[in-house]
Amino acid sequence: MAIEDLIASVPTGLWIGGEERQAASTFNVLDPSDDQVLAAVADATAADAVAALDAACAVQAEWAATAPRKRGEILRSVFEKITERADDIAALMTLEMGKIVAESKGEVAYGAEFFRWFSEEAVRIAGRYTPAPAGTGRILVTKQAVGPCYAITPWNFPLAMGTRKMGPAFAAGCTMIVKPAQETPLTMLLLAKLMDEAGLPKGVLSVLPTSNPGAVSTALIDDGRLRKLTFTGSTGVGKALVKQSADKLLRTSMELGGNAPFIVFDDADVDAAVDGAILAKMRNGGEACTAANRFHVANSVREEFTEKLVKRMSEFTLGKGIDPASTLGPLVNSKQVATVTELVSDAVSKGATVAVGGVAPGGPGNFYPATVLTDVPADARILKEEIFGPVAPITGFDTEDEGVAAANNTEYGLAAYVYTQSLDRALRVADGIESGMVGINRGVISDAAAPFGGIKESGFGREGGSEGIEEYLDTKYIALTN
Repeated sequence: MAIEDLIASVPTGLWIGGEERQAASTFNVLDPSDDQVLAAVADATAADAVAALDAACAVQAEWAATAPRKRGEILRSVFEKITERADDIAALMTLEMGKIVAESKGEVAYGAEFFRWFSEEAVRIAGRYTPAPAGTGRILVTKQAVGPCYAITPWNFPLAMGTRKMGPAFAAGCTMIVKPAQETPLTMLLLAKLMDEAGLPKGVLSVLPTSNPGAVSTALIDDGRLRKLTFTGSTGVGKALVKQSADKLLRTSMELGGNAPFIVFDDADVDAAVDGAILAKMRNGGEACTAANRFHVANSVREEFTEKLVKRMSEFTLGKGIDPASTLGPLVNSKQVATVTELVSDAVSKGATVAVGGVAPGGPGNFYPATVLTDVPADARILKEEIFGPVAPITGFDTEDEGVAAANNTEYGLAAYVYTQSLDRALRVADGIESGMVGINRGVISDAAAPFGGIKESGFGREGGSEGIEEYLDTKYIALTN
């Protein structure tokens, strides 16, 4: 489909109660490769948020009472609809977010999988029935839908960060209002349209693009009818939302910032470690909470690893994500370029060496090259703060304990990567790493069938796996007499 036709096919109004609605004002969505306007999108207000919650509440009881098999069949139809339109969704995602088309196609496949996975989990919501230990009766435990949910999704994965919330919510029988990031609302609006075409009942999903997220979120969080808040984004915003939600004691799930260590031990297959490093660092151009943020490499193999990683990073070609010749697209906006530039400059000022890259090319678009920093000092901000860009800082260590200590030297605990050929060491280090997810000899760990989430200041709650649906279920105990 031509780009103009693709943009024209996307709803640009608010999606409330299964229908497109216009708003009093709009905001522009920009192409990060040249900052040109892609579309003007309806700008939701607090009043629109209440209207969306009205729609969700109006169908909540009916949706929760819908047979699990029927809910699962609808989710399966959504999976098929996304798969059918995969190329269009990927192109749209690239246009508004910047990542290369191959990455966008990977996200479409990953994001769609949450609907297939949870279409199967919808019919496996279990309880239990047991005799009371004292012999005085029976214990019946059931699971019920939490109720209307509010999901706030980020710009870096415009499809998948929504589908891994919607899939379990809808499977559990919850309705949901989604607020996509201001930078990337088009993908979510197209998804809403496709879900409507796939048979999702009207009112079960609403989508509220907005340039005033505070007003929209406050209107929903302060409304006693909302029962669940789920957020993916920065730790700072997550903390503020948890505090805000406390007054109504909302169920919350927080998938927050990361500072993933990538540890290469002296017995690692260095070539495999470099392959994994490219995947863990450069997926999504480094704009991922699971991206390898710092590379801790055993000093005995550090020179070899660095040389090979520099060679691979130097082979990336900057360009528009929609251009098939590009292997690295732009960052999402100029603010992100400035953040990455500042972190690199700080590291260099403290003694780090730029082995490749390190300077934004300037000109139109928000580009930053694949970059490797060596001899990064311990006090460099880039080892402590989330980079969200294509920069790999390398430090060394001597002993296993030193490597683990360096990996754990952060307030975050989302993902970690370990390369070693020893099974004993792999399991020992995985146990010692303070992280919700650990990849052993692999650079990509996300899987719809696995529980995604972190510990420490990376948040709480899990998305995906059999655990994911529990975030949208309340447990009810019914006491029965003999």
